[in-house]
Amino acid sequence: MHPASWRAKRSSLNASEENPHCCGVWPVYRGRCTPPRRANVPVRLLGTGGPCEPSCEAARPGGRAGTLALRRRASIATSFRAHARWARAAGWALGILLALAPAAWTQPRAPRMAYIYPAGGRQGDTFQIEIGGQYLDGVMAAYVSGGGVRVTVIEHLKPMAAQLSNDLRIRSRELQKKGTDAASRQEIAEIQKQFDASTNQAAYPVFSETVTCRVTVAPNAEPGDRELRLQTAAGLTNPLVFCVGQFPEFCEPRWHGGTADANMAVTLPVTINGRIVPGSAERYRAVQRRTQPYLPADRDRYRFAARKGQRLVCAVKARELMPYLADAVPGWFQGTVTLYDAQGKELAYDDDYRFHPDPVLYYEVPADGEYLLEIKDAIYRGREDFVYRITLGEPPFVTSVFPLGGRAGSQTGVELRGWNLPTNKLTMDTRNKKAGVYPVSTRTKNLASNHLPFVVDTLPESLEKEPNNQLAEAQKVTLPVVINGRIDTAGDGDVFSFTARAGDQIVAEVYARRLDSPLDSVLKLTDAQGRQLAFNDDCEDKGAGRYTHFADSLLTAAIPANGTYLVYLGDAQQKGGPEYAYRVRISPPRPDFDLRIVPSTVNVAAGGTARLTVYALRKDGFTGEIALTLKDAPKGYGLKKDDKVPAGQDKADVTLTVPPALPAEPVSLTVEGRATAGGQQVVRPAVPAEDMMQAFAYRHLVIANELKVAILKRASVVPAAKALGTQPVKLPAGGATRFSSNSEPEPPIR
Repeated sequence: MHPASWRAKRSSLNASEENPHCCGVWPVYRGRCTPPRRANVPVRLLGTGGPCEPSCEAARPGGRAGTLALRRRASIATSFRAHARWARAAGWALGILLALAPAAWTQPRAPRMAYIYPAGGRQGDTFQIEIGGQYLDGVMAAYVSGGGVRVTVIEHLKPMAAQLSNDLRIRSRELQKKGTDAASRQEIAEIQKQFDASTNQAAYPVFSETVTCRVTVAPNAEPGDRELRLQTAAGLTNPLVFCVGQFPEFCEPRWHGGTADANMAVTLPVTINGRIVPGSAERYRAVQRRTQPYLPADRDRYRFAARKGQRLVCAVKARELMPYLADAVPGWFQGTVTLYDAQGKELAYDDDYRFHPDPVLYYEVPADGEYLLEIKDAIYRGREDFVYRITLGEPPFVTSVFPLGGRAGSQTGVELRGWNLPTNKLTMDTRNKKAGVYPVSTRTKNLASNHLPFVVDTLPESLEKEPNNQLAEAQKVTLPVVINGRIDTAGDGDVFSFTARAGDQIVAEVYARRLDSPLDSVLKLTDAQGRQLAFNDDCEDKGAGRYTHFADSLLTAAIPANGTYLVYLGDAQQKGGPEYAYRVRISPPRPDFDLRIVPSTVNVAAGGTARLTVYALRKDGFTGEIALTLKDAPKGYGLKKDDKVPAGQDKADVTLTVPPALPAEPVSLTVEGRATAGGQQVVRPAVPAEDMMQAFAYRHLVIANELKVAILKRASVVPAAKALGTQPVKLPAGGATRFSSNSEPEPPIR
């Protein structure tokens, strides 16, 4: 703005000749002359004025404000001396910073991915995906766990530079002046797309960069969830979920414009890929307001034709793709789905599936016709990383299994419940399986179902036997034992009795919610007269990182006297049904531990070291030391000999050493923990995990498939500068100075 324009507004901005720091030309802000930011007026320290006064003619002696400036020379000189002292202090600080300059200053920030869209593809297909993230310079490759998926990087887009933005605006105006021929309209549309993308990047720095990749999925690739990582010049990114599907895929158009969402037609069966995002106008306003990044969003709608008698399953994956968002409440994209008929009548709705945030709908089609499926966020938010996949059709879907586990070295008959299942029974063969958790699924001729967990243990197994609801009907068991049962009806409860001796330590632990049962268990231990010795509702399991409500129970107690004791098990909400299954272990303590290692992606310079954190999840009172080693690692990789989790501690930092040679691809490593527990040698793998934040505060250890290590070329290191003398560097106010430094280069890497 020209100074004359400011002069006209001077009175409203409190610029008056009575103000000693006002030159009479520029407006006054907090008692100082304030020239417009874009005016070509240098601001410097003047010998006769305050440190914030502009170099304008009115401030000079003889000018309009010169008399006042001279009149205030003494007080302003005091201010100048204060600023001179500040400049000398800055000189000292600069010298110290140069002397202590760390090599880390030259290290790039860790590359991060925020979303993948679409987050999967069909077996045998080739397609493109968009990956949003930060610090992805030099992206060169991508790696997908599990095999059968090949990824090629096509391009990397960063936020639009100011010069390019101006050039595009000028070009757009020129095209609009020329006319509205087809070529001009097409070019204007392309320019608008670039502006929309740039506006989105400005609104959401967490995914201000995008990488486009071409993905080829082999026809025989195993369906299910994988992990994808990008490799950049700064190393590997964090892993994100990438799905291999079985149905034809449909992708929501990238630039659909909001109101056209209802016109998206799909053909069953289908896997729909989409995002709940705000319109470009909302993005633009967010950039201008600099508001929080979750903006009002529309809803996505898909039309499809269905036949009478079809048993439709609509299964959404959204929170499964991104378990936690650090800057959102409740901490994930909370999708909801609604099914309408052709007249707009609501037929079915779901906002979660049992305790899973992702919804699942089951609907038997009553008549031939057209139907509409709608998906939106529960509280109408939208952002680019609100990515979803919807499987819509008649796939087999398992809702529950019973029992939830079996004994190692045996064969266990399993009852299945669900929709579109080819059978309701199968046999789990655990004769060659160690103790652990294994997936249970079934399949039709061409389609595999979803997976549910099945536990294999070494303790004796027993089935619950009804009636056992009352003290007089308590089911007798011999310890140690694992009992498989169900809370069959609302208000039901199961009672088990056992004998024990004075001083015995007893542990009762329920596995239900962690095995996908909706049961919210409660446990109570009493003596034969009904006197309560211990009670528990919920017990946190830090190893179950995807759960936010720990509904399984665990109690421990010391037996006071010889006799009969009883364990009561029920549902905290008095619910029940055939799917409310459980496994309850009643036994003496079995000291043990599990391990988690963070992060699951490690980037380290060739020949260098990296620090990782190992978390010990101790069980049944185990407090011993855990030694840590690498298992079957390639030559040159290792941990320090004394790396361990000390006795009584829940975590420890370990140091990973890598060889100086650069491998062709990132390496997968396995860390093991060894300890003596219960008089036996116990070996447990350190399961890779990501430390994820939920809703600004809560943290979770979310399991990853692999511990991936990328070895990088040693970055050029800025050698530490050495001062040549002890005298401070003096910086004149408003000026510059020269100084000398000396440094010794680091020895070269051999």
